[in-house]
Amino acid sequence: MQKQQIWLYDTTLRDGTQAEGISLSVEDKLKITRLLDDLGIHYIEGGWPGSNPKDAAYFECVRELDLKQAKIAAFGSTCRVSTQPEDDANIQAFLAAETPVVTIVGKSWTLHVTDVLRTTLEENLRIIRESIAYLKAHHKEILFDAEHFFDGYKDDPTYALATLQAALEGGAELLVLCDTNGGAMPWEIESIVGEVQATFPDVALGIHAHNDSGMGDANSLAGIRAGAIHVQGTMNGYGERCGNANLCTVIPNLELKMHLTALPEGQLHTLTHTARAVSSIANQAPYRHAPYVGRSAFAHKAGIHVSAMRRNILSYQHIDPALVGNEPRVVVSELSGRGNLMSMADEAGIAHEELKDLSDVLQRIKELEHQGFTFEGAEASVEMMLHRSRANYKSPFHMIDFMVVVEHREGRGLFAEATIKVRVGDKIFHTAAEGNGPVNALDAALRKALVPVYPHLADFDLADYKVHILDSNSGTAATTRVMIDMQNAVRRWSTVGASSNIIEASWFALADAVEYGLTVAHE
Repeated sequence: MQKQQIWLYDTTLRDGTQAEGISLSVEDKLKITRLLDDLGIHYIEGGWPGSNPKDAAYFECVRELDLKQAKIAAFGSTCRVSTQPEDDANIQAFLAAETPVVTIVGKSWTLHVTDVLRTTLEENLRIIRESIAYLKAHHKEILFDAEHFFDGYKDDPTYALATLQAALEGGAELLVLCDTNGGAMPWEIESIVGEVQATFPDVALGIHAHNDSGMGDANSLAGIRAGAIHVQGTMNGYGERCGNANLCTVIPNLELKMHLTALPEGQLHTLTHTARAVSSIANQAPYRHAPYVGRSAFAHKAGIHVSAMRRNILSYQHIDPALVGNEPRVVVSELSGRGNLMSMADEAGIAHEELKDLSDVLQRIKELEHQGFTFEGAEASVEMMLHRSRANYKSPFHMIDFMVVVEHREGRGLFAEATIKVRVGDKIFHTAAEGNGPVNALDAALRKALVPVYPHLADFDLADYKVHILDSNSGTAATTRVMIDMQNAVRRWSTVGASSNIIEASWFALADAVEYGLTVAHE
């Protein structure tokens, strides 16, 4: 039996850009258009033609893209009250955009008709009907967004349905029921969509939900359950206020939970890549706890969970992460058990028989976390602890002592110098180096000592350095946690250190980062 096709309509480029903190250039919008088309989205809403020069430029440029399947839609409102469509600048902007699809929004709540448009109920029906008829005469595929439909239906169902009837009389091919304020509950959505479907049994319906009550995704699915075959949303749930329905959650739920067809066959596994690529273009940090596509969506920390998953991978995962292009991760902390470390050893390619005693490593982790370390984002520090527990492991260097001096000299300004003594094999290296700060000087001194023995250390870059104060009530005597990201041409890795002395905390993290790079990251 063939599965029901659900048509996907993405409004990231219009509704998504109404989110606070998001602004896309024309080139950004074109890049996202390509990503959405590659994913398999059926409709891409490009913007509101005539509202700003950027959207006008986008509609001109997007015509040059060779899209695989996506249709570009222009969004805008009906003609103004007491005007004719042919005389309305907004309607003419639709034509100038030259898109095959037009999504026209009209009022379906009497409150908006009387208090916002300040017109009669009859005039609102006229501008809906005549605006759509005019655009239909220009051979456009017309989708009607019934704005505030659910609020309007609860207030005056007869009039809300009348706005849909006016859109159909004008020639609309799809009626999209909008929960514009995002206040409806899933059971309300399902009931009302079902009633609309009963009133217009041969008409295609869509659902457009916002997330103001945290129900955007659930309301979208409720609309589909009640008969809608078209769903609107944005990538990563971007949108005004609390955002729109998140297509990155809605799509896999449609396919994997409701057993419907949304994306073209074989494309679901590209969802995580698309979500993260869009967030990068939008200059937004990916939400790590996002369902399906977040970095933590399949991260496992509790020892009892990891132990169970080592016996059956499905014991604490609702789907195979690979279905959406994500992957499982094991996180190590004071809540971990032996299974967490065994899984990390597996990922690092360390045979279990090489490890002397995992219980000692686990106890050491718990003690360090009590002191202020955290290993959730510092996998390289954990891996180094595993390597050091191997029976035949030999550290590439051993720090004997170091000294860091920071002073302000007249005529020269701030000055930092570090001296360090390290053992490599049976040789001792004693070096000094200057830096623009104590950590930079310490790093430079360590490199100066080790590069003659390990030339590839010169290719390591300090990519990030973060400091977190753990007990601010202690003032300048507080325990400090330092996180370091280091990278070379092959990979990037993270380490951690903690101490009431920020230089010592930095050394712990720096030493782990360098040792990991010399031991693992050059392979």
